[in-house]
Amino acid sequence: MKNENVKAAPAKPNINVTPLIDVLLVLIIIFMVINPRREEQLPVKAPQPAPEGAAPAPETLMLTVSPDYQLALNTKPVGIDEIGVVLKTLMEQREAEARVLFIKAPAVLPYDSIVRLIDNARGSGVITIGLLTN
Repeated sequence: MKNENVKAAPAKPNINVTPLIDVLLVLIIIFMVINPRREEQLPVKAPQPAPEGAAPAPETLMLTVSPDYQLALNTKPVGIDEIGVVLKTLMEQREAEARVLFIKAPAVLPYDSIVRLIDNARGSGVITIGLLTN
């Protein structure tokens, strides 16, 4: 005999989230398409022609370091102890924009030796330093 007085417990309501996820994905795609990508604006200095009657540009300074730590400034051998004095005299003859030095060294040299050269060049008046590897 069945007990007709016993009622089944009501089912708990639950939300079906599958349609909500579909709507969310469609909205994300719409916002990705609508939102234009912003291009970054980087300051660029384009080279300008020299004014009439201007002095010629000074030669580029290249400090080359050999694997055995021999220095050469524009292919002229220079000692480690005299590089600071040579750079200082060259930098005093140049405008601020032309105080540029490129250091070309093999990648196998320890980093601290190149940092010492950079520090020495900064102390000699070099403003911009470019690093190159062999």
